[in-house]
Amino acid sequence: MNTYKYKTIHKTLLGDIHTPVSTYLKVRDKFPQSVLMESSDYHGVENNRSFIGLNPVANIRIGHGVVIMQFPDGTGEEKYITDVYRVEDAFNDFISRFQVDGEYAHYCGLYGYTTFNAVSYFENIPIKDSRITKNDAPDIFYILYKYLVVFNDFKSEMVLVEMCSPDEPSHIQEIEKIINNRNFTEYEFHAVGETSSTLTDEQHRMNIRKGIRHCLRGDTFQVVLSRRFIQRYEGDDFKLYRALRSINPSPYLFYFDFGGFRIFGSSPETHCKINS
Repeated sequence: MNTYKYKTIHKTLLGDIHTPVSTYLKVRDKFPQSVLMESSDYHGVENNRSFIGLNPVANIRIGHGVVIMQFPDGTGEEKYITDVYRVEDAFNDFISRFQVDGEYAHYCGLYGYTTFNAVSYFENIPIKDSRITKNDAPDIFYILYKYLVVFNDFKSEMVLVEMCSPDEPSHIQEIEKIINNRNFTEYEFHAVGETSSTLTDEQHRMNIRKGIRHCLRGDTFQVVLSRRFIQRYEGDDFKLYRALRSINPSPYLFYFDFGGFRIFGSSPETHCKINS
């Protein structure tokens, strides 16, 4: 079993003229399969950091009860989630394959998402295992990125972090050059056709009434109900993310672009450390 060893190279820059969104617009065309995870809590000291991850080197995905691990050397492993081999075992196996040392190594972890449907892996709650022909995203997906751009808005500071394998030359100067470039490309976005939903208004009201009954019975103290809306579009969906973030009260937002699917929304911080 291979262990992948890395050391960190970092550079601290003034961050007063950069924002997570403007920086992401500069780097996304150069680095497909990137992620933007930002905090709008600019006044806090502890939790005000935003992250951009570039150049994925490894990932772990779990969907339909199957774990797929991809490693830096191109090899992969596939296992099934069972009562004996659980999600936490899969993550421990994956994380144990990496060793990252150096300053800011605590930032070099796994970035990604866990969907609501992933509750079935942790609790005895039956979830319908549906497959979507287009954009069948995994229930759990986390990535190890070679480059991180870390924003500390409280200190108006930006840190570039690079993971280098032994004897590998650093390319952090190239990342800095891209970030300092004042030009970036924007693309148009517009909706096509009418908006539809998987639920009618009355079905959604019925779910709300059912949730209220469960709260009154003491089955739960909080119910978060969602309703999917479907809208065809043409153009750049990152522009839609930018519009939503301007009206979203959540302090944490993310835009995730990997291969054939894109996911964006709001969530708590989703970051797993490689080294404790």
